[in-house]
Amino acid sequence: SAAAVVGGGVGLGCYVASSDWLSASASLFSLGGGVVRAETAPPAELARTDEDASAVSRSVDDDVGKFSWRLLGSLLLPDLHLLLAAVVASVAAALLNVQIPVGISQVVDSVMRLQGADWDQLKTVMGPALRLLGVYAAQSGVTFAYISLLGCVGENLAARLRRRLMATLLTQDVAFFDRHRSAELLSRLSGDVQDFKSAFKSAVSQGLRNATQTVGSLGYLVAMSPRLSAFFLLYIPLVVAVGLGLGSMLRALSKRAAAQQAAANAVAHEALTQMRSVKAFGMEAEELRLYEGQVEEAAALARRLALGIGLFQALSNLAVNGVVLTVLCGGGVCIGRGELTAGELTAYLVGVQTAMRSAANLSPLFGHAIKGATAGGRVFRLLDSRPCIEIDRGRPGLLTELAAPVSAGQDLVRLENVRFAYPGRPDAVVLDGVSLTVPSGCVVAVCGRSGAGKSTVTQLLTRFYDPTDGRVLLAGRDLRSYDPGWVRDRLVGLIPQEPALFCATIRENIRYGRPEATDAEVEAAARLAQAHKFIKAFPRGYDTHVGERGLAVSGGQKQRIAIARALLKDPKLLILDEATSALDSESERLVQAALQQAMQGRTVIVIAHRLSTIESADYVVVMGNGRVLEASALAIFRV
Repeated sequence: SAAAVVGGGVGLGCYVASSDWLSASASLFSLGGGVVRAETAPPAELARTDEDASAVSRSVDDDVGKFSWRLLGSLLLPDLHLLLAAVVASVAAALLNVQIPVGISQVVDSVMRLQGADWDQLKTVMGPALRLLGVYAAQSGVTFAYISLLGCVGENLAARLRRRLMATLLTQDVAFFDRHRSAELLSRLSGDVQDFKSAFKSAVSQGLRNATQTVGSLGYLVAMSPRLSAFFLLYIPLVVAVGLGLGSMLRALSKRAAAQQAAANAVAHEALTQMRSVKAFGMEAEELRLYEGQVEEAAALARRLALGIGLFQALSNLAVNGVVLTVLCGGGVCIGRGELTAGELTAYLVGVQTAMRSAANLSPLFGHAIKGATAGGRVFRLLDSRPCIEIDRGRPGLLTELAAPVSAGQDLVRLENVRFAYPGRPDAVVLDGVSLTVPSGCVVAVCGRSGAGKSTVTQLLTRFYDPTDGRVLLAGRDLRSYDPGWVRDRLVGLIPQEPALFCATIRENIRYGRPEATDAEVEAAARLAQAHKFIKAFPRGYDTHVGERGLAVSGGQKQRIAIARALLKDPKLLILDEATSALDSESERLVQAALQQAMQGRTVIVIAHRLSTIESADYVVVMGNGRVLEASALAIFRV
């Protein structure tokens, strides 16, 4: 009878589709933007550390840059064949998914026509069942293909992007790093590249697949039953509108709850980090009262949010079950009129589920795509950065040796009326008309109070910056006519107050400036720096790891390793920027002895405060307020 056909078909259809109905219960509502996500970004009052400040800075950074399709194309070009194969496989998987309801319809109709259990009757079911099995197998194969291929393309894209970004960052000048925090750059190199890769993979795989499935399923539904599909297509906008309004309310409530919880965390953070003051003033009870008040307010908002989410889920289930009930009732009428078979009704139910799930999956992709495009824009902006001082080794016209031989006593370096302000503070003039000369083979000490401009002179000599006005001459030629790489690699040896050691062995740290140096040359430099003795005292000698930032060695040992590293380059100009000011008296004595030996036969500029550091200098210059205030009686520095 018709009732039996309807009952059997509907029962089988509900069984086939039931595993996904509940999981898709919020699908229709999520189409309206009703997806609720907790907002966990810390408010401004939590930015009490560098890490928090970087996070807040990143969250409000509006210097995003423009997304470059041209650059994306160049990054994808080596894997274009894999990408095209992944796109074809993704579309094929979607089209096969659309065919599944057709196969289910054929199987159900065959089952409903069975009159017994003999083999001839069962053979009528085997054909449609095997065809459906073939669709399932093909769908699994192309799914494996597009996921695997797209995974390879995405990882290759991320690797190329990271390599190119790292290469770009390493070629930037020092002024670039004055403008960008290291935490920001690391975020671009790791987090933004990861976000961009994930968005790219989602857009290609899920975007293409779900869009194709949605359009294909809707077309299949309309072709199967225009009458049922008309109701379904009119029902969706109503549910979307309700979901949009409720979802917007819940997102606003979620943000308030997260902000209130962050405020409670701020109270706890302040109390725990200032515990000595809390106990000194006996304010434990007051701090607890403040924290409890903030926590209770956060809990009240969270309870309201929980009720809202419960209502959201309940209405989502009601909406989806309403679709099921309507399709079943309308489908029964269609079966009674002979417009549909039981198998077609089952296929229609599966098609509705596929269309709903696919369309719902498109909703979060828009937000994911925007997030990925924003992250990509930030990365591409850095890739488009060009340094003011480019290191272009081998570029014609740049000198890689002194323009003329310089004998002892002749001018090696000369500053002519140099003015300079750091790019980040253009209104604060650091050097104001400085003119001086540094003779070859002499030790020149530069003294003055903090902020006088002493270290800035060394920054210009290493070409970390160029003067705003005036000139820096090397052997009579403007320093800008020399290759900056050669100036830093071979001409200048810089020993700063706080030397940076890498997490590597002592040998690797000394060899850092000259990777091709032999072990004998490394040890010779260490002896010259008075470091060989203590290095050999370590159980592993030169193969001892110094730890992160050199924490496994003392300050004096770290300084002498840095001296050895500078001396290994055999620089013509050695710059000591307060190299002993942070050391105790014993370490200073050892380092000073190393420096005295290192300065033999070299041109040396010493930036110092202590008399013990400058007493062996040939000439002394005193700076203040960005000017040369005094020079030696011999007037080697011409003011």
